[in-house]
Amino acid sequence: MSETFTGHAPESGVRAGHAPASDVSASATEELGARAAGLDAADRLAGRRELFALDDTVYLDGNSLGALPAHVPGRLQEVLTREWGELRIRSWDESGWWTAPERIGDRIAPLVGAAAGQIVVGDSTSVNVFKALVAATRLAPEGRDEILVDATTFPTDGYIAASAARMTGHRLVPTAPAEVPDALGPRTAAVLLNHVDYRTGRLHDLAGLTDAVHAAGAVAVWDLCHSAGALPVGLDAHGVDLAVGCTYKYLNGGPGSPAYLYVAERHQADFDSPLPGWTSHADPFGMTPGYVPADGAVRGRVGTPDILSMLALEASLDVWDGVSIEAVRAKSLALTDFFLECVAAYVPEGRVTSLTPVAHAERGSQVALRCEDAEAVMDALIERGVVGDLRRPDVLRFGFTPLYVGFADVERAARVLGEVLDGRQPDDRA
Repeated sequence: MSETFTGHAPESGVRAGHAPASDVSASATEELGARAAGLDAADRLAGRRELFALDDTVYLDGNSLGALPAHVPGRLQEVLTREWGELRIRSWDESGWWTAPERIGDRIAPLVGAAAGQIVVGDSTSVNVFKALVAATRLAPEGRDEILVDATTFPTDGYIAASAARMTGHRLVPTAPAEVPDALGPRTAAVLLNHVDYRTGRLHDLAGLTDAVHAAGAVAVWDLCHSAGALPVGLDAHGVDLAVGCTYKYLNGGPGSPAYLYVAERHQADFDSPLPGWTSHADPFGMTPGYVPADGAVRGRVGTPDILSMLALEASLDVWDGVSIEAVRAKSLALTDFFLECVAAYVPEGRVTSLTPVAHAERGSQVALRCEDAEAVMDALIERGVVGDLRRPDVLRFGFTPLYVGFADVERAARVLGEVLDGRQPDDRA
């Protein structure tokens, strides 16, 4: 039976930073603390925290690097000593190394709403963006010469899109996601979009934008780095063509863990990768000079799989056993609502402004706060045991991973932020 989140996740209307922290009464602090304790007590996902190697730090940077699942070191030790150390090359067959990219892809598939056989794990997100975008231009109807790219995208996606456009003879058209429907036309070949904006946490309308792209006769490519493992994606249900994502954020695969590529089943026979490596060959050990692509998602492979990091990822995915992505989404919204409420209570008026949408339908699993002297503020937060991250020049970014972040963490993070911005020492109330 899947674990569920039973706490309440209201549609928050809170605006951050409207009460001077020095005016926060002890009773208000006690009330928020008591509410946090009650929400944690009712949270059926709370027990998942015990599966991770965590300390007393409030870790709100899982949207950059997820925490270590506690059992992964033991699994890696087994891989090193038994599979590599003793079996050596036999492990490609006997330990299942060769089939790991597709096997692990099938484990990720339910988290992004995909049936088995459509996701292959390997390479970096950047490499997979290149493969997906170039392949998308080859899937598009003849005579189309434009690639639309999210104008607010993570920089690498933009760099890759620009290079892909030059190499394929397409014109690159940077476009804000909200303006994509109006920018589409008969010249549009492919569109590359982010499901969640990495900087602000804004959640874009994957279903509606994919429909608009298809109505224009183009191919939709989605970057899921900041949504997979945090909220329902629905790749199959919404007819997405191609998608990519990393595994070291909400999927907790470890630093530099391999990314993944989704190729919808209906496109697999025509998927023409710009990087046709030997492991995507129909007969990889035939070593023939001519390239014949394998069937299915295997076409997305390139070279030899990075086995150590890949098997660490596979072990990390065990923490998802019995957990529904819908329960994760419900808790994520409750956490971010409560954080915004606590920030409004604790932070001096006018010191921060939330860039993250209030509406649940437009919010990912992070909160971005614009703040003067953001770098110094984040340094002070980390020194006091609250870890978020910085997006220069002035954005404090806090990611909420529902599998291990609790409501007491949220209350503490907002309270410490208020203390830092009010120039107070911990628990030094005016």
